[in-house]
Amino acid sequence: MISILSTLQDRFGESIVEVVEFRGEQTLLVDQAKAKEILKYCCDELAFDYLIDISSLDNFGIEPRWTMVYELYTMANGANHHLRIKYDLAEDSKADSVSDIWPTAGWHEREIYDMMGIEFNGLADHRRILMWEGYPYFPLRKDFPLAGRPSEMPDVAFTDKAPLEGGPFVTSPTSASTVHREPRSREID
Repeated sequence: MISILSTLQDRFGESIVEVVEFRGEQTLLVDQAKAKEILKYCCDELAFDYLIDISSLDNFGIEPRWTMVYELYTMANGANHHLRIKYDLAEDSKADSVSDIWPTAGWHEREIYDMMGIEFNGLADHRRILMWEGYPYFPLRKDFPLAGRPSEMPDVAFTDKAPLEGGPFVTSPTSASTVHREPRSREID
């Protein structure tokens, strides 16, 4: 992995802001302006042909507000390497789509748009993927209330805030085994 990191540092120099190695994983914080070029180089030249995931972090109250995170993997030449590339993005900016590099990125980018509201330059399909069309909020933003927001669409979702206590995905606090704690094991009336 050292040669991959040194190759990237030699090629992109000051565009790589920071390199962090933790528990055998390498993370590069890169300059937003060069991020897509670096990602394309990783795919085309370094054989990171598997895009595991794209995610985003909400640094609410801090600028830049967003951090984009790309999880890359390669199995080329019998080497199994994982590489994480991150860059910061201002709240009013759009990220560049990488769906032209890895076609599966379109799904990840749609999910990020749907949950965080981050738009992507070059993404052909900005339809929501988890929430319904017309939903006015982005539920994974830190300024979205934990209790949710009321909806005026009774046919599509709850008309009131969804309760968390005792819900189908909330475990019960107990010292009992997982079978008794796990919500899927409870009978639903």
